[in-house]
Amino acid sequence: MEAGLLRNMENQLQLKDFKLHSLLEVTNAINLNKDVRDLTRLFEFIVREQLGYDKFILFNKQEEWNCLLRVGVKTKVRKFDVDRELGRFRDITVIESSHSKLLSDFDVIVPVLHKDVALAYLLIKGIEYDGHLSKQINYMSFIQTLANIIVVAIENKRMARVNIKQERLKKELEVASAMQQLLFPSSLPTNKRMDISAMYKSRHEVGGDYYDFIPLGDDEYIICIADVSGKGISAAMLMANFQATLRTMFQYREFNMEELLFELNEKVMSSAKGEKFITFFIAHYDATSRKLLYVNAGHNHPFLTDGRNFEPLDKGTIGLGMLDELPFLEVGEAELGPNTTLVLYTDGVVELENEEEEFFGSERLQKLIKSYYPLSMGDMNSLIFSKLDEWKGPLDLVDDTAIFSCRFF
Repeated sequence: MEAGLLRNMENQLQLKDFKLHSLLEVTNAINLNKDVRDLTRLFEFIVREQLGYDKFILFNKQEEWNCLLRVGVKTKVRKFDVDRELGRFRDITVIESSHSKLLSDFDVIVPVLHKDVALAYLLIKGIEYDGHLSKQINYMSFIQTLANIIVVAIENKRMARVNIKQERLKKELEVASAMQQLLFPSSLPTNKRMDISAMYKSRHEVGGDYYDFIPLGDDEYIICIADVSGKGISAAMLMANFQATLRTMFQYREFNMEELLFELNEKVMSSAKGEKFITFFIAHYDATSRKLLYVNAGHNHPFLTDGRNFEPLDKGTIGLGMLDELPFLEVGEAELGPNTTLVLYTDGVVELENEEEEFFGSERLQKLIKSYYPLSMGDMNSLIFSKLDEWKGPLDLVDDTAIFSCRFF
């Protein structure tokens, strides 16, 4: 009797010693920042070599379920639906029967949970089950603890990689944003000939809207606005490339509207590979003749106004980069009377929704301008943006938003 009790105590002490030693090994490996392969090998060694289980699978949930470790298993597990087959198990469970071919090859399911969310499932073969929990099943809670430590460590490594990636993305966004700001005009003229002002709000760190004012000598000017399809860095970089290309083209050649549009379309098509396109409006204004030549390449219609009437500038072509070749191109023309105002904007203005899911719309924009005409361009833009803020209320901007206003005296 005493000898049996003594052996039992010795076994318990040996088990405690084994558990402490195993936990120490795992903790040291984590503290030494061992990689995922080393951690899974250590777990495999403890379960197979020290505990004697030579057939088991460890499924791990990262972005999706994957087989982190497979020992002694020849069955294919790639198509195994972990959520459907194992999602209902919240406790260590003996498998008595299963319709699943994979599950029927194992004896016990060991779930690994964190705040009631499944991080992993361990399937083990080799449990002797006679209707009651055998001594071996008592090891399962310890194996569950080890698996939890290993899986959480792997998840922490994944999150660290995600954080590094996010930090790198943040730096890239900062660089892209700085580059984008450099490509916007640093100043816009307010003089006896014209009053020009712009306001821009990006939905994210970098945006896909663009406006520009480019003098061509003393009496001629280029006025343009553009919006790239899609969001994110790729869209912003495409627009930055477009801005740089456009300005470079004006530095080294005579201005020709048709040639310019055809070449810009080729450049966008080459850069975007057909995955994105740019809506674009460009106008050439001659202050001496007061003539405005323009092309609207699929952009929201800018308009000319004297405070009472509104003329949409809708002649042009399709968006740049939609097709390899522009299928048609019409150059519009207008002669500007004194105090004519040209208002250009991107779809972030007219497509802004309120809490009732109504668009702000171009008609509301025109009524607003008519009500407060003739404010200076800077004051008018500020007023428009304040009205846009009132319109959306607590909602976020749905898109980048730009207003570019030009009054010709």
